[in-house]
Amino acid sequence: MTDFDPKADLRRYLQDAREALLWKLDGLSEYDIRRPLTPTGTNLLGIVKHLASVELEYFGPVFGRPTGPQLPWISADAEPNADMWATPDESRAEIVALYERSGQLADETISALPLDAPGRVPWWGDHGAVTLHRIVVHMIAESQRHAGQADIVRELIDGEAGLMPGNGNLPDGDAAWWRDYRDRVEEAARSAASPG
Repeated sequence: MTDFDPKADLRRYLQDAREALLWKLDGLSEYDIRRPLTPTGTNLLGIVKHLASVELEYFGPVFGRPTGPQLPWISADAEPNADMWATPDESRAEIVALYERSGQLADETISALPLDAPGRVPWWGDHGAVTLHRIVVHMIAESQRHAGQADIVRELIDGEAGLMPGNGNLPDGDAAWWRDYRDRVEEAARSAASPG
């Protein structure tokens, strides 16, 4: 039996979410990575920008560590949701580089501190006393939630779906199989909505 390393397990799950999210940008145009595909404006590059921002905050100031660059979209006077979309002058390369750097800073914090290291999340109010373990678990949940959103947004753009390159984590089926499957799900929904 190998030695159990909880930090390595946590970092791996966080890194898996990061990689899944960045993969969703591959092969798409500037328009497609930025366009809002839900009524609340959810878009792929905005999700990456948001996660870069929160990783910097949670693994920096929460533990009294450096955050890296100051981000105008998370300042007190920023417009609501400014971290959830990319302006025309914010490039894909800059946002992806920021996300990669935020991951490096997060990993440095995880490596440097014990899992029971105390921190304080000011925006959590009375529940702001945390440990590094809690923040890592929180960021895994946050990252996986947004990676799931990105998976759906990507599917809306060009039909691509799945967990990661080489592992779609979906049943094998051609376009006809998927159309038939979707039609069966639709029929079941209609039957359930009008019983009898």
